[in-house]
Amino acid sequence: MATMKDIARLAQVSTSTVSHVINNSRYVSDEIKEKVMAVVTQLNYTPSALARSLKIKETKTIGMLVTATDNPFFYEVISGVESYCNQHHYNLIISNTYGNEERLQQNVDTLVQKKIDGLLLMCSESTFPAGNPINLPLPMVIMDWWPTELNADKIFEDAEYGGYLATKTLIKHGHTQIGIITGNLTKSIAQNRLNGYKKALAEHHLPLNPNWIIESHFHFEGGIKGMAQLLSQPHRPTAVFACSDTIAFGAYHTAWQQGLSIPQDISIIGYDDIHLAQYMSPPLSTIHQPKTELGKLAVETLLERIKKPIENYRTLVLKPQLVERGSIAML
Repeated sequence: MATMKDIARLAQVSTSTVSHVINNSRYVSDEIKEKVMAVVTQLNYTPSALARSLKIKETKTIGMLVTATDNPFFYEVISGVESYCNQHHYNLIISNTYGNEERLQQNVDTLVQKKIDGLLLMCSESTFPAGNPINLPLPMVIMDWWPTELNADKIFEDAEYGGYLATKTLIKHGHTQIGIITGNLTKSIAQNRLNGYKKALAEHHLPLNPNWIIESHFHFEGGIKGMAQLLSQPHRPTAVFACSDTIAFGAYHTAWQQGLSIPQDISIIGYDDIHLAQYMSPPLSTIHQPKTELGKLAVETLLERIKKPIENYRTLVLKPQLVERGSIAML
């Protein structure tokens, strides 16, 4: 493999001159430049990305640490992150912990060894054993949620407003008896969506039935079990706020198993607006999370901190929006 020394020897110039021509780091006359580039073409020389990264202490690589989940919301966010990394000419290394604390530390060590420029963190569930906080001399951005406090920028969605909007939508359709299936309530996002539900009920002077508040998990099985609990009540609600689309999908399945039709027998609204929501039968009304914007903002925030470190860490909040489809009956 050709080196700068080989080019310098054949072009009869110094190695530093070759470096300046290739990196465009200093003025070199057109005559010398043409001479050097002719040799570069002759030798089919390609600069070493590794050597360059060691020299400028930048690898143009971002790490992304995620926990295992069957929630398609996270895959859609990751896809957005990857797209914006490509637009900014950065490589992305995705590392999945599968909910294992030991694997978390191994993955962190591996990412550090690969000399990443910054790290994105996204945790799916509060059941993940967080252990000790991640203390790295790296720029970091938390997306959605992380179970421990870190020195990092944070990007959240306004979960309380989203929960309020979902519940208010059911109320606008005439529902006064509304159940909710939440994620694990040790997770702040789950708690905030529940708070939004309570706020909407209180605003419309509707009683809060504790039997209709079902704590579950943000996955399909959580929706199946949560809906079964709601439907086993002596007095059933007429509508259900499922705090994720995956919970809503599980709720659909349980309703179907029990011979109920949506929305004729029970109305359901989800949360996230994952791609599959529009293809449910009936199409799922849901709260749209700006997943593309989340990925874009996470990448741009991290790159900004990599290039221009800022003293104060920021918390950025995204606003969810309502998407109405066919899963809510008008009473």
